[in-house]
Amino acid sequence: MTGQNTFRNPVLGGDRPDPAVIRVGDEYWMTYSSFESAPGLLLYRSSDLVNWTYAGSALAEPVGSTFAVDIAEVGGRFFIYIPFIPAPWSTLTAPAIFVIHADSMEGPWSDPIDLGIRGAIDPGHVVGEDGKRYLFVNGIRRIQLTDDGLATVGDLEQVYDGWRYPDEWITEAYALEGPKLFWRDGWLYLVSAVGGTGGPPTGHMVIVARSRSVDGPWENSPHNPVTRTKDAAEKWWSRGHATILAGPAGDGWWMLSHGYENGYRTLGRQILLEPVTWSDDGWPVGATDISELAAPAGAAPQRTAAGFHDDFQTLRLGERWTFHAPSPGELGRVRAAGDGLVLAGKGASVGDTSPLTVVVDQHAYEIEVDVELTDGGTEAGLLLYFNDRLFCGMGVDGERMLSYMGGHVSHWREPAPVTRRLQLRLQNDRHIVTGWYRAPGGEWTRHQIRYETSGYHANTMGDLLSLRPALFAVGTGSARFRGFRYRPLS
Repeated sequence: MTGQNTFRNPVLGGDRPDPAVIRVGDEYWMTYSSFESAPGLLLYRSSDLVNWTYAGSALAEPVGSTFAVDIAEVGGRFFIYIPFIPAPWSTLTAPAIFVIHADSMEGPWSDPIDLGIRGAIDPGHVVGEDGKRYLFVNGIRRIQLTDDGLATVGDLEQVYDGWRYPDEWITEAYALEGPKLFWRDGWLYLVSAVGGTGGPPTGHMVIVARSRSVDGPWENSPHNPVTRTKDAAEKWWSRGHATILAGPAGDGWWMLSHGYENGYRTLGRQILLEPVTWSDDGWPVGATDISELAAPAGAAPQRTAAGFHDDFQTLRLGERWTFHAPSPGELGRVRAAGDGLVLAGKGASVGDTSPLTVVVDQHAYEIEVDVELTDGGTEAGLLLYFNDRLFCGMGVDGERMLSYMGGHVSHWREPAPVTRRLQLRLQNDRHIVTGWYRAPGGEWTRHQIRYETSGYHANTMGDLLSLRPALFAVGTGSARFRGFRYRPLS
């Protein structure tokens, strides 16, 4: 932040892909893909599009892996259309679109309702000029909704084939997806993503088409793509999956999208904000340089990243912690016990437990926690966790310290004391990870192995996640965690 009237991207850092945004009065509400996390669909609110505040969760327990959603308001009622993808812990056998609804964005939100749509993702809601409600999905296909938005009418039909970029452009795949729709000056604009969300940094992009009717025909913008990473030297890679909407206090139009930071794919896809201008012939055009921009009128100074200390006096699920890959009833594994957080063990190894994770957005940071095994048959510890196949860090089981690298137990036997309680620390300094441990109140001992984690990202693993601090407990017992600290480093 260099001045009150400018801001730097990201406006919401860390892994928060596929932003869906709605304006409600003078406020904006946003959620994003939560994949295999519970609670899911975390909600944020803002008055200026630059500063966002956590406001709750719309989904206590997902039905499957939660992909890109859309938020709609019709008749004063709010709807979130959700694609769930089959996961090992879910009962789904194919991608399926559900809906939840509420009287306000604050909730409470209904349980998910199955719309019966299979084999589709990325719903985008719109009310047509005919007054009827529709969902557009990847493809781009369309299906009509009932007037209450809680069921479908008819079947999916193909309605738009997309805009084709030059064949020599380096992309991951064509992948026409992420439709978002809005009306402006009698035109219905269809904003989509193509090029693939991962793969080469120049792949993902935003395109737009328009029509006078929800039934088409669709005309592609002569200015496509609206935004795109043109060169791998740019700071933001794979820019795409956008929502375009009017700014606060009538200050023009703005676009929220996601992108990977050059050199830090490990942080996941972060939320980017940029102004949209309108061409003389009525087409939206994005910014060319989004590193530092003039803020919307009346925006507060952009908040800077801060560390935190969690004494677990209250259980800040959603706001801070989420379970990765939860089974039904996973929230019953954890409780705030007055003297720390008690986490019941699960599974036989780190790879088949569901750790508690926290999203981070810094290039360098330090995490620390006090770990105590409360009963037998348990291993617990502190990790940097990407998914069940890729993580690093330390655990203790009362007889030894186990060291993890690349998602495996290391053969190295760290000479840590035999104890049921240790304080653990991990430092991630621009992908170089160092560990320390000590008995409570003692001197820190540096772990004798360091890890390099720049490859802990989606293109390595084929999984659209990020590298996150994590607390884990494996086995038949439980563990108590005290005094977790997160500290950004310069």
